[in-house]
Amino acid sequence: MPREQITTQKIHDHVSRLGDQHPPIPLSSVDRTVHNPRLVRERFGHTFDYLARVELEVDRNVLELLTLLPEVREVDRYFYEDVWQPQEIQHGIILDQVQQDLGMPAAEPLLEVPFNMKVLGALAHMSPVQDIARCMYYLTGASTERQATLAYNDLARYLKEMGEHELAVSVIGQIKRQEPGHFAFYQMSATQILTDGTLKPWQIWTIRSLRDYSYQLVGVDGKKEYLGDMGGVVVQLGLEDELETYAKDIGRLEARILWANKNGMEFPPYFLRALKESVDYYREVGIDRGQITTAA
Repeated sequence: MPREQITTQKIHDHVSRLGDQHPPIPLSSVDRTVHNPRLVRERFGHTFDYLARVELEVDRNVLELLTLLPEVREVDRYFYEDVWQPQEIQHGIILDQVQQDLGMPAAEPLLEVPFNMKVLGALAHMSPVQDIARCMYYLTGASTERQATLAYNDLARYLKEMGEHELAVSVIGQIKRQEPGHFAFYQMSATQILTDGTLKPWQIWTIRSLRDYSYQLVGVDGKKEYLGDMGGVVVQLGLEDELETYAKDIGRLEARILWANKNGMEFPPYFLRALKESVDYYREVGIDRGQITTAA
């Protein structure tokens, strides 16, 4: 049975429901009770810092979108400006407050638009380039949201096992309920642009080449000092022996719609390559920016 066609109206309706059903989470609504701050900090301090930082970088992400998509579609603007940014910034504020409750310094998000984004933005007024940038935005968003959802699921499970029920349910639980709706937006949008004839074969080839060449995990931001950050999360969550399974989880959509499951591909190899690189760098160098070493 053929898949139902995805239309811009269906995407708009999804965004509208997402905004109605999941308003931004007020800081005052979460129970930040921590029963053993030292143990939570030792086991998951880096994970909290990483998640807080990448959530707080949403304002820079919006600036990047304004740079890359000067003629942005209304449904995209509606999503990232009216729904996604207000939700994500509250995630960051809440997580940042939790890590300060744990005795850690405040997160230090990167808020400057990278130079390569500015260069691409200079070309983005050309329609073919903007279509490429728009597809890259959807694919990046989809993999990012899957990374977040998987991390929040595992973190909540471990916190419950530690007896940190309030952190697991009131903090992480509320946040992670909003992430699947973001993934669904990117999934629908990427599927639409890759199946509705918008992109010419040369544009799809370009997108594949760019993803293979430039793919990086969320939070790396092209900076060497951030390379091991996701690797640290993987290690703290005990996933270093399950990298292939993790790569499949975050890369399955891309294999299906961008590569059409080429040669039985379950996930593009650059997902596993990036995960291995991040874990290896973390194990070799660790995290050396002062966020994790704190007073008792």
